[in-house]
Amino acid sequence: MKRLLAQIKADIGCVSSRDPAARGKFEILVTYPGVHAVIWHRIAGRAWRRGWRGSARFLSWVARFLTNVDIHPGATIGERFFIDHGAGVVIGETAIVGDDVTLYHGVTLGGVSWSPGKRHPTLRNGVMVGAGAKILGPITIGEAARIGANSVVMEEVPAGATVVGIPGKIVRGLETRRRLAGGRVDLEHHLMPDPVGEALAYLIDRVDFLEARLTEMQRARRAENEHA
Repeated sequence: MKRLLAQIKADIGCVSSRDPAARGKFEILVTYPGVHAVIWHRIAGRAWRRGWRGSARFLSWVARFLTNVDIHPGATIGERFFIDHGAGVVIGETAIVGDDVTLYHGVTLGGVSWSPGKRHPTLRNGVMVGAGAKILGPITIGEAARIGANSVVMEEVPAGATVVGIPGKIVRGLETRRRLAGGRVDLEHHLMPDPVGEALAYLIDRVDFLEARLTEMQRARRAENEHA
């Protein structure tokens, strides 16, 4: 019981460093559905590991009904786990989530097979997964990696990498990431690399350049004809 209370206290305490809207521990405890879902899972997970499978599934069903977060009681969740906003998050039975992980709303840690073994992802310590991202299959997301919003990831991600897109592609390493004071998490999702947008911007610039050259050539041709 002491360990359970310590985990819950840590889950509540970590929110202020990851959500600028958090104004106090009491507000977090009372009004954050993502925190409620984690607390329910801490209890249901203990029941699952003790073999009380029916009770564990019932508790997880109640939690899903109250929070709109679906965490299978068999999932392994580390310390200081934070689900921001909560709505629509799904975490499968064999998922493993490390310490200091942050998920945003709409995230799925799902399986892609009927295998009775490991079917769901493993997230190492310090991973952050943006809103709507899907991580599928028994893959590993390396420590401190970041998954961009609405990305679909089905392959291994090395530690410190940033992944965006469908399918997910690595676009940045840890060495180019900002580091904030006080252990705060960099939440500036609008600064995530956008390789598709960058490619389109390059094409637009290229078209503008070619159109300008064409205009110059047309003017030169008209001038030659006038002097002829």
